[in-house]
Amino acid sequence: MSEHLLRAALDAAECGWHVFPLRPGTKRPALHGTASCPGTGECASGHRKWEQRATTDPDRIRAAWSRAPFNVGIATGPSGLVVIDLDVPKDNSSSDAPCGATTFAALCERAGQAVPTTYRVRTASGGEHLYFTAPTGTRLTNTARTVGELVDTRAWGGYVVAAGSTTPAGPYEALCGPEAAPLPSWLQSILRPAPKPSQAPSVAVAGQSRRYADVALTAETRNVATAQLGAREAALFRAARALGRFVAWGDLPRHVVEQALQEAGETAGLTAAECRSTLRSALNWSITHNARRRDAA
Repeated sequence: MSEHLLRAALDAAECGWHVFPLRPGTKRPALHGTASCPGTGECASGHRKWEQRATTDPDRIRAAWSRAPFNVGIATGPSGLVVIDLDVPKDNSSSDAPCGATTFAALCERAGQAVPTTYRVRTASGGEHLYFTAPTGTRLTNTARTVGELVDTRAWGGYVVAAGSTTPAGPYEALCGPEAAPLPSWLQSILRPAPKPSQAPSVAVAGQSRRYADVALTAETRNVATAQLGAREAALFRAARALGRFVAWGDLPRHVVEQALQEAGETAGLTAAECRSTLRSALNWSITHNARRRDAA
């Protein structure tokens, strides 16, 4: 047993974070999968996945890490965490591509916010994990590029590699004490899932979708226009992401969305240039990622 990995698992558990073993030297869960489930022990009443089996129980942790020098995984959902993953460009990507930390810092600046002070871990690749406590009453899930390029998040359904773990690419190192700050409200507004249209019989899908699009346009425009100082950029960003899908599906013309949100953003106090920049990038992303309509099956 590697004492420092056991200590890393116990330290995380002391913070209330639910841990589970990762294969030695990797980021992959060490627990059995559905196909190889023995149907005994914890799985006696049905297969339990790593998120369900993650624990803060010191005795269970000691027993698990006595078997091998496992790396430490933290199941973010059960731990009440939202972790922002600031990645770095891959070796084969453009050399002038900004890293996730740069993209995130720019987003904070546009939102009129400082980069949040919270628990940080340097990852093996040279990126960073920013730990936040999840908001109550909202079940956030994983995202990929919702915040920006090379900026992902882990919440319910996800996990992160804990400080103290090591892979061939390098170690995961804590950069400060394990004090996770609450997720800022302006970030929460970006990460909160957009409302889904009510499902309807296939013969009425197109008409109902257009009506829902009109309702959504009115609601999102109002949200942007009434956004408070410090949340205006995030509100505009989220509204453009939410409405871009209706542009992609042909339910709303792009120029109608742009004009409505431009006026709402300026009403809230943003400059015309700030509105145009945010709208262009957010709408482009949303249209690209919603090219196929997600109607009821």
